[in-house]
Amino acid sequence: MEFNWKGVMPAVTTKFTQEDTLDIPLFVHNIKAQLDAGVHGIVLGGTLGEASTLEDEEKRILTRETVQFVNGKVPVLMNIAEQSTKGAISAAQKAEQDGASGLMMLPPMRYKAGDRETVEYFKAVANNTSLPIMVYNNPVDYKIEVTLAMFEELLKCDNIEAVKESTRDISNVTRIKNNFGDRLKIMCGVDTLALESLLMGADGWIAGLVCAFPAETVAIYELQKAGKIQQAIDIYRWFLPLLELDINPKLVQNIKLAEVATGLGSETVRAPRLPLVGDERVEVLRVIQEGLNLRPQLPKYKNL
Repeated sequence: MEFNWKGVMPAVTTKFTQEDTLDIPLFVHNIKAQLDAGVHGIVLGGTLGEASTLEDEEKRILTRETVQFVNGKVPVLMNIAEQSTKGAISAAQKAEQDGASGLMMLPPMRYKAGDRETVEYFKAVANNTSLPIMVYNNPVDYKIEVTLAMFEELLKCDNIEAVKESTRDISNVTRIKNNFGDRLKIMCGVDTLALESLLMGADGWIAGLVCAFPAETVAIYELQKAGKIQQAIDIYRWFLPLLELDINPKLVQNIKLAEVATGLGSETVRAPRLPLVGDERVEVLRVIQEGLNLRPQLPKYKNL
């Protein structure tokens, strides 16, 4: 399926059993909730998906299972986060073989590549796959910024089509639009800047709390798209304390706890991550419960 860079695309969590194996039935349960809510794509193996702890074969299983379950309803995107160019090319080709319809790509892991090295890394993968690519630009967490000058070079590759904009600088949406127009699609990658980014022209939202609150997330996107800005703002203001659980070093544990509260997952994580305990757990549960207590009645947001 050809990627249409728009709408809400959940960066889904990976579900594990108590025996530390993939929990495919629970994973599929969550994917079904995402589809029922009207999401526009599925992103596998990102930070929320605990990519750094997944074995190669587990990533392939997740891709194949998701592609089979989704059955063409929405595109399926696999994250590429590798330490070597060779490894990134191999991961991209395996994702393509397993049926993924697009890639999200981080810069090289561990090694802080320079600008030229980063550009050549992305281009090497782009030249060795036919899949469309979204560059994940998150200098806050990954310490490498893909600048506008670097994108000028990267866009010579036809299949580099989008950016997951996570610089935390909202004006960057306008800079990208001013420089590249629709040639570089913009997907907001920061939950707490999502509505602001969409209103400034971003095409979509790679979302985190959507894993626990799919309908509310899609409603915000659809309402703002239809010009019902105040309705979108009202939901977003309710959502913000929950969205802030995503901009935290323990975002995986936080969001998995929220999935438990909404019946869409478990809090089982893969070591070295551990479930939250003590005051930290109490505070996250308080935020989640308060959100549930004040959960808004959603308007009919589909087909606006």
